[in-house]
Amino acid sequence: MAIEVGDKAPDFELRDNHGATVKLSDFQGAKNVVLLFYPFAFTGVCTGELCELRDNLPRFSDRDTQVLAVSNDSIHTLRVFAEQEGLEYPLLSDFWPHGEVSRAYDVFAEDKGCAVRGTFVIDKEGVVRWTVVNALPDARDLDAYVRALDAL
Repeated sequence: MAIEVGDKAPDFELRDNHGATVKLSDFQGAKNVVLLFYPFAFTGVCTGELCELRDNLPRFSDRDTQVLAVSNDSIHTLRVFAEQEGLEYPLLSDFWPHGEVSRAYDVFAEDKGCAVRGTFVIDKEGVVRWTVVNALPDARDLDAYVRALDAL
């Protein structure tokens, strides 16, 4: 079942690249969330997208927004990836049970064993206010996230 604008965002609990537990509901009432799913660390398009977010992080923090990036990689892979690329926002591991959160957001490609490029802008009440899903090879437009946040 696809997640649509106006739906309550499914809560989840995942470990980040440092092993800390992150729950979506922890941000409710405090921050908007840009939740983005990406296929795999260390791949060309994913690295480009996540580095663009890194370079534009103030555009999100200035809008009282937390960026959370989710892949099906292990936390160990995500830790090395974040260190190598200087990523200072949480990279969350949907490794086990494999793709459980990606499936909850209807962005898991069963035939590939990974998430596609799904993005969800979630407001402080935990409601999805904007979403886009791109195919694996298609990078997303960061400015679209910012416009969606400005519309909140």
